[in-house]
Amino acid sequence: MSIIKKAVGLIVNPIAGMGGRVGLKGTDGRETLQKAVTLGATPQAPSRAEMFLTELKPVVDHVRLVVGAGWMGESETKECGFEFKVVGERKDETFAEDTREAARMIKEEGVELLVFCGGDGTARDVLDAVQETIPVLGVPTGVKMHSGVFAVSPGSAAVIVVRFLFEGLPLREMEVMDVDEVAFRNERLSARLYGYVLTPYEPGFIQSSKIASPATEDELHNQAAIGVYMIEEMESDVVYIMGPGTTTRTITDLLDEKKTLLGVDILLNKKITARDVNEEGILRAIKSRKAKIVVTPIGGQGFIFGRGNQQISSRVIKAVGLENIIVVATKDKLKDLKTLRVDTGDALLDKELKGYRKVITDYKEEHVVSVE
Repeated sequence: MSIIKKAVGLIVNPIAGMGGRVGLKGTDGRETLQKAVTLGATPQAPSRAEMFLTELKPVVDHVRLVVGAGWMGESETKECGFEFKVVGERKDETFAEDTREAARMIKEEGVELLVFCGGDGTARDVLDAVQETIPVLGVPTGVKMHSGVFAVSPGSAAVIVVRFLFEGLPLREMEVMDVDEVAFRNERLSARLYGYVLTPYEPGFIQSSKIASPATEDELHNQAAIGVYMIEEMESDVVYIMGPGTTTRTITDLLDEKKTLLGVDILLNKKITARDVNEEGILRAIKSRKAKIVVTPIGGQGFIFGRGNQQISSRVIKAVGLENIIVVATKDKLKDLKTLRVDTGDALLDKELKGYRKVITDYKEEHVVSVE
């Protein structure tokens, strides 16, 4: 007796996330993609898709996939043992219109769920193609991931798929957000709600939409107190890798140094020596030097690595050392977070980063928070 398999769609945006490590904050548009390649960017999405499929293997005999052609899903699926059908034509280069067309074709195949590997731009393309006609789930692969449609990691995405298909996980309307990349590169965060999709909902496995820090008087005072304490504790001749965010920027403001809000900057002896650096720029700055990483979690999501600061890559973190990571967060931000999260793309490093970590929350005040 043959098994009736559940049909799941899979689209991989092969260029998603390429701009992160080279500091471009996204790869929307052909010109930006070319710049990313020129800077040495390499595809991130295929390996993330393979991580997802590997975690999905326990149900390989009960699921069949409908995938985009070539690097849009076919290539990643071939080695994983799933029964699959290919839609569309293989192309050497793929763009937004290819994602939309693949999503429309997969929808017509009657799948129960459409999984995509990408960022907010890919989520927008899927939204344009399917609206709320079929459930959608994102495997986080891009630079910008403000939308609430993403699992917290490729492994979490596989868990959600299994529970949705075989345990009746409920659906919830989730926001598809995106930012203006041109404004983003010019230090202006201009986010917009584009619409909603239906997403299998499992608390703890789905990330929240990004929440901006409120500019209240208490929040600003709290940031200043953290900044004063950080400055007092800074060591001479140590490189400080300053991640994005208003809390980290307050530290440099108090030093009368102008930090980029959305980029990663290098601080040495209380002076900014390099602004908006990419992965290679960081590695050059810390060569043969002691270094520390200063990051603040993303509001509403809790990520300290893997969202919006991909320049601080697994290579950088290993070079610096886990003992030299400093996490700062205001009390209000931390109050709304049940846990901190990491998603560096390196499974072994993520495992090492998980556990408990001190977070500086005020002047000479720290809280111990779990990292998942």
